[in-house]
Amino acid sequence: MRLAWLTDIHLNFLGGAARTRFAERVGATGADAIVITGDIAEAPDVDVLIAELAERAGLPVWFVLGNHDFYRGSIAEVRARVAALADLRPDVRWLGAGGVIRLDDHTALVGHDGWGDARLGDYAGSPVVLNDVVLIEDLIGLDQEALRARLHALGDEAAARLGADVDEALTWARHVVVATHVPPFRDACWHQGRVSGDHWLPFFACGATGEVLRAAMTARPDARMTVLCGHTHSGGEAKVLPNLQVLTGGAVYGAPSVQCLLQV
Repeated sequence: MRLAWLTDIHLNFLGGAARTRFAERVGATGADAIVITGDIAEAPDVDVLIAELAERAGLPVWFVLGNHDFYRGSIAEVRARVAALADLRPDVRWLGAGGVIRLDDHTALVGHDGWGDARLGDYAGSPVVLNDVVLIEDLIGLDQEALRARLHALGDEAAARLGADVDEALTWARHVVVATHVPPFRDACWHQGRVSGDHWLPFFACGATGEVLRAAMTARPDARMTVLCGHTHSGGEAKVLPNLQVLTGGAVYGAPSVQCLLQV
C-alpha cells in the first residue's frame, strides 16, 4: 500500500486547469490512495474540490480538515457537508468522523482535524491574531478567555476521538499512521527550520492530542506510530519517542505538492 501524502494544498488558490494538472500529477505517482492532512480549500467549496480531486486523480481520498477549510463558514456546517460527501462517495472518507482504516494486516490509519488548542506556549502573552477569529463563525467576537475555552474544547474533542481510534487500532496493528492537521507536539511545530516560538505555539500545536498519542505509545513500546501533519507550512521531522515519529509537511500557497509516497 502506497499513500500519497498531501497537506495544506489550498486548492482554492488555483484555477480549474491548474487543479486538474495537480490532480493528474498525484494520480501519476503510483499511489493506491491519497491522504490529506488539512487546509484543502475554504468552506464554500471544500467538499466540491475534494470530490474533484478524487475524480481527476482517480484515487480514493482520505482526509482531515484544517482551520482554513472552515474559513467563511462554521465548523459544524463544514463537517456536515464533508460527512455527507463521504456518505455518497465510497472513494472519499473524512477521518474526523472516526473509525480505523486497515491498510494491511499490521498497519492502521486513523485521523482527526485537530486544532491549535492554546495549551502550549504563551497564550496569555501572545500578540498573534490568526484569521481564524475573523473568518470562522464559531470564533468571531470571542474575548481572550472565551477563545481560550473554545480552543481547549476543540483540542479535547480531537484528543478524545483520536484516543479512542488509536486504542482500537492497537488491538491488532503494530504500526498506526495518524493524520491530523495541527502538529501535536512542540517539537513538530516547524517554522523555517526551527520550532515555533512561544507566541505562535498556542495556535500551531494541539497539546491535548499530543498527550493522548504520547501516552498510547509509551504504553505500547512494541508498536510504532507515524504522525502526518501540516499547518505551519514548514517541513520537518520530530522523534518524540523511540516508537513515535512526527512528519510535518511544508507548503506554499498556489503551488501544492506531494509531500511523499508513504509505503506501508
